[in-house]
Amino acid sequence: MLLKRTLFTTKHTAPSRHGGGGRNGVRGESGVSDDDLALEVLSHYSSTSESASVIEEGTGEVVDEQTAQEETEDKLKQCIDNLMDKSAKTRLAALESLHLGFSSRVLYEFLLERRFTISDCLERSLKKGGGEEQATAATVCALLCVQLGGGVEGEEGFKMLRPILSSILIDSCASLPARQSCARALGMCCYVSASDDAEDLLKSIGHLESVFVGSYPLGDGTLPSVKAGIPALHSAALQSWALLCTLCPASRINTILNHHMPRLHTCLESSEVNFRIAVGETIALLCELGRDIDQEFEYEDCDALCDSLKNLATDGNKHRAKNDRRKQRSIFREVLHYIENEDFTEEKIQFGIEAIYIDGWIRRRIYDAFKEVLESGVRHHLQFNPLLRDIFGLGPPLILDASVKASRISRTERHLFNSAAFKARTKLRNKVRDKRADVM
Repeated sequence: MLLKRTLFTTKHTAPSRHGGGGRNGVRGESGVSDDDLALEVLSHYSSTSESASVIEEGTGEVVDEQTAQEETEDKLKQCIDNLMDKSAKTRLAALESLHLGFSSRVLYEFLLERRFTISDCLERSLKKGGGEEQATAATVCALLCVQLGGGVEGEEGFKMLRPILSSILIDSCASLPARQSCARALGMCCYVSASDDAEDLLKSIGHLESVFVGSYPLGDGTLPSVKAGIPALHSAALQSWALLCTLCPASRINTILNHHMPRLHTCLESSEVNFRIAVGETIALLCELGRDIDQEFEYEDCDALCDSLKNLATDGNKHRAKNDRRKQRSIFREVLHYIENEDFTEEKIQFGIEAIYIDGWIRRRIYDAFKEVLESGVRHHLQFNPLLRDIFGLGPPLILDASVKASRISRTERHLFNSAAFKARTKLRNKVRDKRADVM
């Protein structure tokens, strides 16, 4: 078995079955208050795209969940039909609607019987569409893989779409937004769906690598000049490549470290802030992979690397935008602390009454990759998508739907509840402000 899956740190704020903390930071809690649970139920209820039974304002008619689900699926069926339209504008609008639908809801059952039709349409858009259509189609490819999961269905879709995604990625004549979108889609699809024989993994890594090495130093040690838009493409390819590196065995990681670390070190001198940041995060991730293999691992030119990181962590050049300087300093302080002390600032991602903890660069890259694809829908998928819950070590979805359906809370009741909660929070904050004023 060549592939390995890194599980995320998880935490349930509902009564937990886990014991004490371990290396992955899984910690149990005594439970959650009734008020917190009620707030979560209402929040979950209002976040399901009004699919649960509610009383429609102004009509008094009850729209049950099944009806709402059927209406949503009818709209998606029309979008799928529109993917075959002759009008590029119609196809693009359909792709954008699918993008929104796939990112905001879990649709496995609906997509299972339509996956071949959708894959055919996406392949056609990637081959014959313009740059904007190709870019959107590539994103929908990634979302389709996330919806279908890592089973046979996802693998079939990936094997069908990988060649065209790779072809656009390495085509220097293709539009830059399309190539950038294909870079992210190739990384995500491969991470989710790559088969155990590792052929797809190695091919995808090779294609991504062939793109971002365009920013590597030339024979004389200087960095090449690149035209506008290329650094963003190289950043996307590098980040997807780093994501796939987390699946590689120890032997491959050692080769990667020896070949890429010195060149990535040089790329820290790039004039593009976002590419520098992507490089810095990738260096930290590779160091973490190296330390996972060998606790004594240390980059051979570590002192020079730390000097470069210190310069970037304290960069005050006025010719750079203030926000760019602030973002760069923050990221490179974290990278420097990790390289020097293996110190990582833990991040908590809350969704519903659960949470995951990001406590390493590998975990951050994997979470960021899903967030880039799912955007604002990432928390919904963390709650309900079996694929993400497996990757993040969350177990089966918590069952809150039964209590939500039984309550049949109307929009008016939900509004009154939220108003009361807002007033309670306001009173509490006023008390805190009064105490601060007394201290002052």
